[in-house]
Amino acid sequence: MASTFMKPGVYVEEKNAFPGSAVAVETAVPLFIGYTEKAEWKGKSLKAEPTRIASFAEYVELFGHGFNHKFTVASSVSIDPFKSEFLINPPQIFYLYNCIRLFFQNGGSNCYIMSVGTYGNDNKTEIKKDDFNKEIWVTLEKTIGPTLVVLPDLVSNRSDCYDIYKMVLTHCEVTQNRFAILDVIPDPKDEDDTGTINFFRENIGSEALNYGAAYYPWLNTSIVSAFEINFNNLAIERDALIKLLSSADAADKTLRNDEQDPEKRKEIHEFPDEQFHQYLVAASPVYTQIMDEIRTRLNLLPPAAAMAGIYTSVDDSIGVWKSPANISLSMVNSPSINISVEEQQRMNIDVIDGKSVNVIRSFPGMGTLVWGARTLDGNSQDWRYINVRRTMIMIEQSLKLACRAYVLEVNDSGTWVTIKSMINNFLGNLWKQGALAGAVPEQTFDVQIGLGTTMTPDDILDGYLIVTVKVALIHRAEFIVITFQQQQQKS
Repeated sequence: MASTFMKPGVYVEEKNAFPGSAVAVETAVPLFIGYTEKAEWKGKSLKAEPTRIASFAEYVELFGHGFNHKFTVASSVSIDPFKSEFLINPPQIFYLYNCIRLFFQNGGSNCYIMSVGTYGNDNKTEIKKDDFNKEIWVTLEKTIGPTLVVLPDLVSNRSDCYDIYKMVLTHCEVTQNRFAILDVIPDPKDEDDTGTINFFRENIGSEALNYGAAYYPWLNTSIVSAFEINFNNLAIERDALIKLLSSADAADKTLRNDEQDPEKRKEIHEFPDEQFHQYLVAASPVYTQIMDEIRTRLNLLPPAAAMAGIYTSVDDSIGVWKSPANISLSMVNSPSINISVEEQQRMNIDVIDGKSVNVIRSFPGMGTLVWGARTLDGNSQDWRYINVRRTMIMIEQSLKLACRAYVLEVNDSGTWVTIKSMINNFLGNLWKQGALAGAVPEQTFDVQIGLGTTMTPDDILDGYLIVTVKVALIHRAEFIVITFQQQQQKS
């Protein structure tokens, strides 16, 4: 009885008729870590601060635009934009901005951005391992919300990338509520991808592999439009650029005449940026080809961000138990490399350590599809598939949060029955949605709690309330085998 009654009268007391309920946590909220143009909101710095956004417009408002990459023209090579050595890539390419765009184009919604540095105010041009040090992972351990981790900019630093990848996997295992989506970084000297995959497997380590998945190859996208590329993407002055273009074999006669006329050259030099760009487009076919080549290179993006969008789309439309595979990618023209069936066999199954690499392939009439659904722990019967690992994370975290209400409650049969009923209701609802395997709930999950079942008298005296939950998770039909044989004529 809640209170002592002192006077005659009618008193009303309300009692809860239903047990507490468990609510499924969010499963597809990526955390993108990388470099931004700015990291500020109303005078407050957002650097090294996980910030939730819901749209690309919000990203631009808080973190600015992409980096203005400048390609170098090789002076010792003839003017031919179709030769890879004619244009030299910048020392570092910042991928985060375009990867965020790719994420939203593939079904992404809410996500977190963590800026580890700015290339605007600080004029940062180097991606450093120290920017992804242990301090940011300590901060992220205290952050509630992100469920996926993606590091687009880190791929520009191949030598240090895998040390950070190991830290990411360990971070996901420690928090137990996150999953890492990793990019396999291609080796430019590797002709058949064998060296690239071997290098990845040798350097990714062997710890916490079930908390991550890797994707390959990179993607030829259409994220960067032609309107975003102009002469400012070349590390060359205007006069030098005009002189270079006018010396090309395919140079327009007008351009050559303008370059030789000092007054005309001075007039052109004073054109506003847009007018100067349009002048070169009209006067020089070679310039147009150079712009197209720059756009093609900037549109070559690592696949993890697109996969984060696919994870989000699948989780929102069906559920985390659906495998994020056999799905087409948006704003993607093709994989950067066409991988054969034989090559994928070696990537999908690693008989030594099980470090599976999921392949993105192009199929005639179907487009570019995600053609792999394994974690890095590909030889494990428990955690081989991405949907199994992520479904278990969702169940664990949902029940963990729901059981907080019973911390320091009386450790007796009343509390046990309430908790068991709550977990049964939660798992029963998941089964109805198709998240668990079994014809009836009894075949799908089992919840045990109580004295003599999961606890001893000493456990109760020590303050332990122990619950054992068993679930039958859905596994993928990765290999479909149809057997044919002839039979004798019946009549």
